[in-house]
Amino acid sequence: MIRNPILPGFNPDPSIVRVGDDYYIATSTFEWFPGVQIHHSTDLANWTLVARPLARADLLDMRGDPDSCGVWAPCLTYANGLFHLVYTDVKRYGRTTTGGASGASLRDFHNYLVTAPSIDGPWSDRVYLNSSGFDPSLFTDEDGRQYVSNMLWDHRPGRNRFAGIVLQEYDATVRALVGERHLIFKGTELGLTEAPHIYRRDGYYYLLTAEGGTGWNHAVTMARSRTLTGPYELHPDRYILTARNRPDAPLQRAGHADLVEAPDGTPWLAYLCGRPLPNRGRCVMGRETAIQPMRWGDDGWLYTLAGDAMPVLAVEHDAAPPEPRQERTRFDTPQLPIDFQWLRTPEPDRIFSLTARPGHLRLYGRETIGSVFEQALVARRQQAFCYTAQTRIEVAPAHFQQMAGLVCYYNGTKFHYLYVSHDDAIGRHLAVMSALPDSPQADAFTAPIAIPDGAIELGVEVDFERLRFRYRCEGDADWTWLPQLFDASILSDEASAPGMANFTGAFVGVAAQDMAGTAMPADVAWFDYREREYAA
Repeated sequence: MIRNPILPGFNPDPSIVRVGDDYYIATSTFEWFPGVQIHHSTDLANWTLVARPLARADLLDMRGDPDSCGVWAPCLTYANGLFHLVYTDVKRYGRTTTGGASGASLRDFHNYLVTAPSIDGPWSDRVYLNSSGFDPSLFTDEDGRQYVSNMLWDHRPGRNRFAGIVLQEYDATVRALVGERHLIFKGTELGLTEAPHIYRRDGYYYLLTAEGGTGWNHAVTMARSRTLTGPYELHPDRYILTARNRPDAPLQRAGHADLVEAPDGTPWLAYLCGRPLPNRGRCVMGRETAIQPMRWGDDGWLYTLAGDAMPVLAVEHDAAPPEPRQERTRFDTPQLPIDFQWLRTPEPDRIFSLTARPGHLRLYGRETIGSVFEQALVARRQQAFCYTAQTRIEVAPAHFQQMAGLVCYYNGTKFHYLYVSHDDAIGRHLAVMSALPDSPQADAFTAPIAIPDGAIELGVEVDFERLRFRYRCEGDADWTWLPQLFDASILSDEASAPGMANFTGAFVGVAAQDMAGTAMPADVAWFDYREREYAA
């Protein structure tokens, strides 16, 4: 049985490829480093995170990239004995056509290509492709020639910002795009045309795109042509997968898809989706990845099995049962455990160490939480509506500009942060800072709670939109709950000031700040993450 989403939590913009009996899915990571997540499976049901290839400064440096910028929509393909990975690094998002948004419509995005003989690398130096738009995709034709397609961004007033899909040949010998750029598809009236992928089958070139934006109107559009540069005719149903007109669907926001063929010839569609909170309608886990089998009709067009273009929660399929997840992470290896990431910087030694104190993750307090340059925040994805997380931290802040603790984080404008700090009046204390994206008060602090010196355990319980913190000082047998109930639904794409980019998902982890610039250390002994049923 396949249960969707197959990649729960923040795993958007899937690109899928099969090499022999192995399937790989690459997903976007935005400002989280290293860039691009790659999962592996042999049965399409059970997926294991195996690589994040953009792990070197010469491949990716996102310092200064705004929230929800950085790595957008990777495309993973395989040809000529090499994996090919193309991706966008977005440097400026701007504010566009959203009501109430301020700022200009100019954007900066740069598209690159890297290759490797194995999914484990080594990955080549990056090749610069273009900056004309985002969501680049590589297509290798039957004659071996290669082409890059991407959406075209048009900033001019009165124009369609998403101006269509452009195509240009890539020459691997000169490591550059060559020849004329062709506008091959202008999209449908749904608009926001992006995420192109091209396939060849039975004499046709098939073009898959995403339209309607990555929210509730999201859809997968298909078109085809006898020639690569078009003209492309639309699928008779236009949209081969969407939940845009079905508010009852448990998987919403379905779109941004990629197609792969199984050894038995079955076409499978991997696509982006979101699971809204039952009460709030917000997708706290961000955009996730689902998959389902499709069928080619007698007319040569692609359809869902039921012919209704609907995403499905479960698929009957031979697969082994999933393995139980390990709840406790111990920091006893020289590399950060693969479930965890940090933000933007390709110089992790400046924000944490796994060797300075063996068996611990040592954070070095840097800039403020929410900094787009250098902040010490290490976290993992929230992957279920209900979970418990807790950690043990040793930190000795000397003043109010130093702090460290447990954080539930979406981005610099959306988080709940249970931190240990110090001030002259109360001494060492515990408090919560919340960044509230849809409140007149941008940030809020709870009253400080005095705590003794020594190690402290910090915990959080999340049940759908409800979030509560607790703590236990060294020597205490029982946990102490903070009295406040926090809103977990703000850690979502939908909670936002007008015009902001919101494309990631909720994380939970640890952080440290030292706004005095003295790099205060904070030592984390372990981190627990346990998914569970709803706790009344």
